[in-house]
Amino acid sequence: MTVSHHLERFHELPIHDFAPDAAPDAASTEAPAARPRPAADTVAWRLSVDWDTKQDFDHVWRSFLRSVDPAEVRALVIGPWWDHRGYVSVRATMETITAAADRLPALEALFLGDVTFDECEISWMEMDDVTPLLTALPQLTSLAVRGGMDLALQPVRHERLRALRFESGGLPATVVRAVSGSELPALERLELWLGVDEYGGDTTLDDLAPFLDGSRLPKLRHLGLQNSEFQDEIAAALAHAPVVARLESLGLSMGVLSDEGATALLEGQPLTHLRALDLHHHYLTEEMQQRLRQALPGVELDLSEAEDAGEDDEDRYVAVAE
Repeated sequence: MTVSHHLERFHELPIHDFAPDAAPDAASTEAPAARPRPAADTVAWRLSVDWDTKQDFDHVWRSFLRSVDPAEVRALVIGPWWDHRGYVSVRATMETITAAADRLPALEALFLGDVTFDECEISWMEMDDVTPLLTALPQLTSLAVRGGMDLALQPVRHERLRALRFESGGLPATVVRAVSGSELPALERLELWLGVDEYGGDTTLDDLAPFLDGSRLPKLRHLGLQNSEFQDEIAAALAHAPVVARLESLGLSMGVLSDEGATALLEGQPLTHLRALDLHHHYLTEEMQQRLRQALPGVELDLSEAEDAGEDDEDRYVAVAE
């Protein structure tokens, strides 16, 4: 599996692709014609660079601020930010957004990197330290970041953030440690796509321990530790982790979960209180899938994308790597 589709919804809002005004002809004094657009607070605005127009992100952003009332914008989705001249660092794009922070008082949700594999492979997207997004936007309740190369985060305190997601084919352990070292008293949803070592995913089970005891994130209700090569070990650790008792949903999808990990889950603490358990993209046998269905009759159980378990562990792969 690769990331092959753009988001259709974000922050419980439909995505609307922002179409920037064409750059005025230098020889013309006429302003470009206005285009009908939805009310600023009714959609999640997707901003991206159309390489065919030879515009850059600065032009897209300036056009956005002119065309939409930024004070009413609730959600932003950033697609490809590089232009026809080639790939550029995301730092300048983040600086452009944070420089306008005072004009975005209603902004609650930001998705950085809504990019599909045909635009750039997830592990080839050059990221940067995303801490400034949190420090400059204290009103954010949701932050999602896609991409892993050079991704960084510093431990931070953020009072309002309720959802945090890192999508990566190889999530650096330094980012995981920074999340666990942060003070996020309002956080309810945490999703980490851990990925593989080949693309920088060097997180270990020890790095995940602070999330398992539940003490750092008092309001956590959903935990997703996904897309991992050591999914069985994560499942075994969660089988006795204190945090599970207060979760409403749990995500162990996209990795190489086998019967070994599923057995540990079933033999551990009760999971019947969960509303949902996401195990999609797995290596469970039909017998184990049936055991799970029988043991968790009231749980919304996602067992889709069953892969061939085979006999060789080396033939098993995570859903998103390169």
